[in-house]
Amino acid sequence: MSDVVIFQELLCDNGKKIGMVSLNSPRSLNALSGNMIDELYPQLLKWQQQDDISAVFLQGEGEKAFCAGGDIVHMYNEMKSHVDDFAPGIEEYFTKEYQLDYLIHTFNKPFIIWGNGIVMGGGLGLMVGGSHRIVTENSRIAMPEISIGLYPDVGGSYFLNAMPDNCGLFLGLTGASINAADAKYCKLADYFIIQDQKQAFIEQLTKINWGGTIALNHEKLSSIIVQFEQKSQISLPVSQVREHQNLIDQLIGFDNLDDIVNAIVNYDIEDKWFNRAQKSLKHGSPLSAHLAYRQLQQGKSLSLAECFQMELNLSVKCGQFGEFVEGVRALLIDKDNSPQWRFGSINEVEQETVDWFFDSKWSDKEHPLSPLGKN
Repeated sequence: MSDVVIFQELLCDNGKKIGMVSLNSPRSLNALSGNMIDELYPQLLKWQQQDDISAVFLQGEGEKAFCAGGDIVHMYNEMKSHVDDFAPGIEEYFTKEYQLDYLIHTFNKPFIIWGNGIVMGGGLGLMVGGSHRIVTENSRIAMPEISIGLYPDVGGSYFLNAMPDNCGLFLGLTGASINAADAKYCKLADYFIIQDQKQAFIEQLTKINWGGTIALNHEKLSSIIVQFEQKSQISLPVSQVREHQNLIDQLIGFDNLDDIVNAIVNYDIEDKWFNRAQKSLKHGSPLSAHLAYRQLQQGKSLSLAECFQMELNLSVKCGQFGEFVEGVRALLIDKDNSPQWRFGSINEVEQETVDWFFDSKWSDKEHPLSPLGKN
């Protein structure tokens, strides 16, 4: 049985090392399992303290995906065994996932993400925290949680709010798929390098004169990446989000969710990218849309740690409420693509239900993620 994560220490010319990490489940598009998290977290903590490790490089095995999301099938089974009740396995998984995401966001050394292929949901949670986030001509990125009765988690409350005006809410509500240029425009990625250059880039990393000053190591790494990006620039695709920015501003420019959703769904235009986004919102969970709208409002005033704390509460309650399990059933288990959502439309969702999701299950001291941000 192969390791779900492959770790290597790549020796550099000056004796320093790069911690190489490969998510090793290409058949599942490197879906982030609990076992992967259990291996990743302690190894990254170790490398953070290891003096001869100058940087970390995280990639996905195979050509199709960096990481297509969390281990949804495992979560489905957990929820099915606790129908209409609290599922301990859901809390355990999301707690560990968000701890890992937070560690990457706050890692004290250069952390390179090679975001080739599919990067969705939990995969984006890993990628967005890196210090040097690289996308390729094959990158296909989305937060499609509205289609499974969840909401854009893994720090979405934080990074969707950091995007250009209105883009975060549009992408969170529609689950729209974006490319490498979009990722740069929306501040999810920093650099663009074509996939064929990956091995040459890794070889060049070994020639960097890594030192003991972390800030200088960041600068040396950035300089090398820029050189590769300049060679790749001709292959950068057109940014769909940038092209649609004026339209997005127009549609998101209302002060309530009902009008925003009606504006997006009913806008009449022949546009392949936008029409797919409309379809996802139209067929997605109305409750999920409410959760996404509220989380982004509340996330504006929260630190990264506080965003993850809020999201853990939301995710645990999603596991209890039943909308999440129904969405996974329809999309991935029975594959009938006909979820029976609890509410038929946006205006049917009761405010008390939304309030329940945001009422914390724990006191501040009891919260499983209370240690975040305090070290």
